Amino acid sequence: MIDPYKIREDFPMYQKHGGKFGDKPLIYLDNAATTFKPYSVIKALEHYYEDITANAHRGDYALAHEVDVAYEGARTKVAEFINARPDEVAFTSGDSMALNQIAFGLGESLKPGDEILLSEAEHASNILPWFMVAKRTGAIIKYLPFKQNRVDLNDVKQAITDRTRIVSLAMVSNVLGYLLPIKEIAEIAHQHQALMVVDGAQSVPHIKTDVKDLDIDFLAFSGHKMLGPTGIGVMYGKRKLLDNMPPLLYGGEMNARFKADGYVSLEEPPLKFEAGTQNIAGALGLAAACDYLRQFSFEEIHAHELKLKRLAVEGLLANGNAEIYNSDNDTGIITFNIKNVFSQDAATYLADKGVFVRTGQHCSKLTPDIIHTDSTIRASFYIYNTVEDVKALVEACKHAEDFLDVFFN
Repeated sequence: MIDPYKIREDFPMYQKHGGKFGDKPLIYLDNAATTFKPYSVIKALEHYYEDITANAHRGDYALAHEVDVAYEGARTKVAEFINARPDEVAFTSGDSMALNQIAFGLGESLKPGDEILLSEAEHASNILPWFMVAKRTGAIIKYLPFKQNRVDLNDVKQAITDRTRIVSLAMVSNVLGYLLPIKEIAEIAHQHQALMVVDGAQSVPHIKTDVKDLDIDFLAFSGHKMLGPTGIGVMYGKRKLLDNMPPLLYGGEMNARFKADGYVSLEEPPLKFEAGTQNIAGALGLAAACDYLRQFSFEEIHAHELKLKRLAVEGLLANGNAEIYNSDNDTGIITFNIKNVFSQDAATYLADKGVFVRTGQHCSKLTPDIIHTDSTIRASFYIYNTVEDVKALVEACKHAEDFLDVFFN
């Protein structure tokens, strides 16, 4: 069972500030954007910078060997976290870079009229790269419809055709928070010889992810949304697909040799996707985050987040002044507005009470067409959030409309 009060002892953002930010309580509910970091992750970064600073895969001396072992050890831990092989895991700067690598890498094999199947609930990182690929190749972007904010498998079956080459979807929407049946969608995609790409930014930190069980072809996710450092992410791909996919970036250490006549021999995956000096400290920090999360079961994490989300929904509905767009979703993301109050005005008021949430379109600029509103408030929970956090959110929202009505009039 998750004990958020005990967990908070591991996080300096709570311990060093006495549970406050300035003179107000620290009610951090923007975990879908980024998460706090435990001491163990920070210590992993310090270990690299204080004890074993050297470049990876370049030196023939003892210190460089220490870095090589640590860096590849981090890759192994991350691979184990998603049940992949180490040679199927490439480090990137984050989810966005991983999705760009996948899109532009797979785009090399697309032809005019080939179809890329997305959804309107995707984050910009899983739409814009495909837009660019479609422009370059003549491929066609198609969208799965959202019904009651969900994807229906019958709609997937109808949308996929013999021209569909790629299906790319977020396992969990960063705005609506609905969990897609990715395993079933992947099976349908493969029946049509299409590849299944998964944006795991909002799922890997919260839900057990087994790439073999899901039978997905590619997965992208970020470290900073799962207690790890910023600037580090992961691209997983089935080895046979990585062998044939060209890299997005070229430079040092991703090539075995090159010649003046233009001949280039690339390294084997995953190194061929890691041009230049990598975020070595970030990789060690991400591995430490994986270690930290392993002390819990994902069933416990999911249950804790759902408990908080349901309490928040009940409280906001009881207030009578909230419009909730995803009250029946499967995760700890709740998206709502205070009636008659612009979302950013409401968030400013909440911040004045120490309650930190996200507002706007959340980098998902097609989602307003689904929920029929341009801007929303998003609260998102994680393992260190408490029932008291939920109560603070609900209580602050209860009075937001009256306060802002007086303030602006």
